[in-house]
Amino acid sequence: MLDKVHTQSSKVQVAPAASGFGAVVTGLNLASPMDEVTLGQVRGAWADHGVLSFPGQPLSLDELEAVTLQFGPFGVDPFIAPMPGRPNVLELRREPDEKATNFGAGWHSDWSFQPAPPAATLLHGQVIPPVGGDTIFADCAGAYAALSPVMQDMLAPLRAIHSAGRAYGTKGVFARETEKRTMQIIVSEEADKTHTHPLVRTHPVTGQKALFVSPVYTLGIEGMTPAESQAILGFLFAHMTQAEFIFRHRWAKDTLLIWDNRRTIHLAEGGYDGHLRVMHRTTVAGEVPV
Repeated sequence: MLDKVHTQSSKVQVAPAASGFGAVVTGLNLASPMDEVTLGQVRGAWADHGVLSFPGQPLSLDELEAVTLQFGPFGVDPFIAPMPGRPNVLELRREPDEKATNFGAGWHSDWSFQPAPPAATLLHGQVIPPVGGDTIFADCAGAYAALSPVMQDMLAPLRAIHSAGRAYGTKGVFARETEKRTMQIIVSEEADKTHTHPLVRTHPVTGQKALFVSPVYTLGIEGMTPAESQAILGFLFAHMTQAEFIFRHRWAKDTLLIWDNRRTIHLAEGGYDGHLRVMHRTTVAGEVPV
């Protein structure tokens, strides 16, 4: 097990993207636990930039779990069967001959339909195809800040309705799927349930406000007609995913990515048909959005 702590803070280098959203972190060996100073530095960078990439981290599953727990307790991952003997690790695997749509292909914030959605998701690259497969992020805090004060005031009291039904429900995308898929998806009536959250949430660490809606998991706005909801949500979805709010991550083997579900939405690109792709994923428990 991991029992040796190294002081690494003096070596940590953070290289933000030009926009400040997303950053690459080097100078760390995440196979060893971070000391308090280093962990504080990494957490600070994560709060500042929303998405952190750690290249060159050949982690075992034990080490991936240990890194995850340095950010907080494991989150609950419903509707996808975990790895055998690893209840907190999902293997996102797509074989070369699979024809089903790549997993995570629509804009979403992970498990936003939960009463307390995960604060963080960690994704580790095991087998990376030579083409395609980028993960794209949108900065929902930056998108909120770019709205007019009038629009911000209008959105402030609204609550959005979240559900996993479109994806994992009894009539959802996966229930209707006919193509073979390696990942074991669990279609459930539980997925059809709904939960409301503030449409604009306040980050518990930074105090930043961010739009907390997505095309995959947000069904509407509480108290509004479907047409009214669609008018507002359609505008917000288009606004959030403009180029100025986007960070594109291109994968390499042994890269670890951690992102903040409280201020981002993301999607997984395809484009690697004919190639094996294997990723390992964990989540960190979050708080009730306010």
